[in-house]
Amino acid sequence: MTQAEAHYKKMTETPVERLVLQLAFPSVLSMLITNVYNLADTYFVGSLGVSASGAVGVVFTLMAVLQALGFMLGHGSGSVISRLLAERDVDMASRYISTSFFGALGLGGAVALIGIPCITPLMRLMGSTETILPYAREYGLFILLSAPLLMASLVLNNVLRYEGKAAYGAVGLTLGGLLNMIGDPILIYGFGMGVDGAGLSTAISQAISFAVLLFMFFRHAQSKISPRSLARTNPRIVADIVTTGFPNLFRQGLMSVSSGILNHCAGAFGDACVSAMAITSRVQNFLTSIAIGICQGFQPVAGFNYQVKKYARLRRAFRCTLILNLIVLAALGGLSLCFAPFIVSRFQSSPEVLEIGAPALRYTSACLIFAAFNLAPAMLFQTCGMKGRALLLASLRGGVCFIPFILILPPILGLLGIQISQPLGDILMAAISIPFTVQFFRSIPREDQHVREDDIAPGGETRNGIVSPS
Repeated sequence: MTQAEAHYKKMTETPVERLVLQLAFPSVLSMLITNVYNLADTYFVGSLGVSASGAVGVVFTLMAVLQALGFMLGHGSGSVISRLLAERDVDMASRYISTSFFGALGLGGAVALIGIPCITPLMRLMGSTETILPYAREYGLFILLSAPLLMASLVLNNVLRYEGKAAYGAVGLTLGGLLNMIGDPILIYGFGMGVDGAGLSTAISQAISFAVLLFMFFRHAQSKISPRSLARTNPRIVADIVTTGFPNLFRQGLMSVSSGILNHCAGAFGDACVSAMAITSRVQNFLTSIAIGICQGFQPVAGFNYQVKKYARLRRAFRCTLILNLIVLAALGGLSLCFAPFIVSRFQSSPEVLEIGAPALRYTSACLIFAAFNLAPAMLFQTCGMKGRALLLASLRGGVCFIPFILILPPILGLLGIQISQPLGDILMAAISIPFTVQFFRSIPREDQHVREDDIAPGGETRNGIVSPS
């Protein structure tokens, strides 16, 4: 049995709940490790003072921009590759990954070349106050230097996941995260580098993570990265990657805009407010990372089975994913709500930060469960090639439901407006997402269907699915 045949059998015959859990576990692990080392930066840099802690929130906005570009290329190619492999078109899949991989390196390099000379106005644009600025510049410089490797790593990890090889991607991300957590205290305290040490540790961990991911990809992926495949790309492939991945770019880009607006609005209440909201955002990202990892395990199952018309398996996979997310977010949200003051105090001992951050984290934790009604549908629509719906739902989570609240409420409610904007945005996001999900499942058959041979045209094109560019 060939690798392609074994993959087809696995994706269409393995009990779907078990398959989702198998693919979700490494994704959850890699998401947790990634967010743990983000929290580690927040923790260690926070010990240097309130302004240094605020710099983490400012630079997070920059990282959101880089992640937006990397996710666009990774999800844009990975979603199509998942469906191409369902049709056993490895050659075309190799063109997509080669285009995305080399595109990420080039685009990341361009961002670094433009961003480094303009780092001071860039940090101000991201919401830095004058007292936070020196720390943000130091930390941001290393993030920009590692931008090409960060973006290329996101492409490699996402395509491995879409190919059903999430465990191999998790190895690279986990190793990088662990190294960053070890490197932070050594460079910050041992070598006395302060914020520079946190930035350098992040850059080194990104480089090592990239190297491991590249090794895993060459060893285990079906699609292949090569200059030859890149040379055979064309504008249609590039357009397909960009349009398919655009919901991720839009969502992450909006998250960056939202983070910048939050920093500016919080800055009006002082550095302590910026620091408190940065801590709240990082903790929220950590809590939702498990749900996102579960959804990432669901994505290759959804894309593959939708392409081969196994709709009953798709329904069961979605139901399993949604229930798991509801349980996980309810449990984590409850724990975070109960222990909010303790959690915030672990990152910043300042009484002013605790006074602002503990209520903000409680409000956010109480509404965390609503994110479940957006995450799985957004990933479902993107994986199944429904770009318009995917873009809409991605934009809701990215900031469309948050930005109006953060702009309107603080002038009316003051500090309370800052603290409750994200929870209110999560509630609105769920209310909009649910009808789209219900309508989608009503529109597809309830039972599995079989793809006939005459539905597949020469060159891997399907008359009722995706069209593979040639």
